[in-house]
Amino acid sequence: MRIISNPTRSEWKKELARPVQKMKEIQKIIKPIMRKVKRQGDKSLKKFALEYDHVEIKNLLVSREEIKAAEKLLDPELKQAIQKAKDNIEKFHEAQATPDLKMEIMDGVTCMRKSVPIQKVGLYIPGGTAPLFSTVLMLGVPANIAGCDEIVLCSPPNKEGKIHPAILYTADLIGIDKIVKAGGAQAIAAMTYGTESVPKVDKIFGPGNQYVTAAKQLANKKGIAIDMPAGPSEVLVYADETAISSFVASDLLSQAEHGVDSQVVLVASSEKVAKKALKEVEKQLKTLPRKEIAIKALENSVAVVMSNQDQAIDLINEYAPEHLIINVKDEDEVVSRIINAGSVFIGNFTPESAGDYASGTNHTLPTYGYAKNYSGVSLDSFVKKITFQKITKKGIQNLGPTIEILAGNELLDAHKNAVSIRLNYLKENN
Repeated sequence: MRIISNPTRSEWKKELARPVQKMKEIQKIIKPIMRKVKRQGDKSLKKFALEYDHVEIKNLLVSREEIKAAEKLLDPELKQAIQKAKDNIEKFHEAQATPDLKMEIMDGVTCMRKSVPIQKVGLYIPGGTAPLFSTVLMLGVPANIAGCDEIVLCSPPNKEGKIHPAILYTADLIGIDKIVKAGGAQAIAAMTYGTESVPKVDKIFGPGNQYVTAAKQLANKKGIAIDMPAGPSEVLVYADETAISSFVASDLLSQAEHGVDSQVVLVASSEKVAKKALKEVEKQLKTLPRKEIAIKALENSVAVVMSNQDQAIDLINEYAPEHLIINVKDEDEVVSRIINAGSVFIGNFTPESAGDYASGTNHTLPTYGYAKNYSGVSLDSFVKKITFQKITKKGIQNLGPTIEILAGNELLDAHKNAVSIRLNYLKENN
């Protein structure tokens, strides 16, 4: 990681540039895949499994026998950890439920709002370089709490034509019984259009590589909602002399190991703080099994020395990180001024991996600067808010003249007449 000292605001964009995503080129590859799945259904999914996953799939849907066998392959310790994480995620997401709203706005005019679950949701769970069974919890738990009628899970098979046992166990623990052996853009296409085995869904959730991201964006153009635009994973750590450098390094590396296109950023209060942290990065990097991936990610990464705290906060909000770790003396002051971040981790003993797995917050978060205008996945992501209203005779008499004036001034006479005809009716029938 290179170190830059006190860059000017005009330099921030260039120095903190994320890895370029060539979406137009990627979409040229994705579009034919989407079209084939639309036309050929299950047949195309099996062909793509052979082409991309190098495995022949006979049955796309995972059987109960496979799920039971997967459970036996997991250590009791892992099962217990998954259960604990599930409990915490359930607690936090259940608390996000909002009561139905009913309010009499004025005499005779009542407005209401209630949450209604999205009927069919599709969950994409990566299973390539890292089988993200934690994402099954992050997406499946709130989908269940929301009351979605149908939950479909797609994950790529391994060379034996199987999905990772931890993914199957976690899905079964939540109660997801439609699990499809399909990965990549073809899985997104299957949930977009529907096939003989895969139902068409109303909204697609889940992280993935650049091809999955591009496919989700195309699905969105076809009328299927998606959780958010997303790119490679990223973290920004803000540290001063109170930060423990080995902790800072471990948090930077925990994101760097995600993928070669991940980005990690260190914002340090001094060059001394930055150098101590980077020395620890080099030390810890040597022992990582995914060292080669992390090394390439670090090439996209930077340490920024910002001696002025106000400017450091401005830089953080401008970058809008997916994950933000704050390890500074005045943490309360800094936290109160953060307006752009996917999820924030406060203090030396709050690693980003806690949120990734088991603290209770959701790890499906906006990346690539989208934290400026998108929230992470929550219970709200799986529901729609529908409003209702009821107006009595007295209510239309009270509110009607106001509507007539507004509609008339917009030159929308049919709108005005819809009120006037009712008011005239009440006059004539009094």
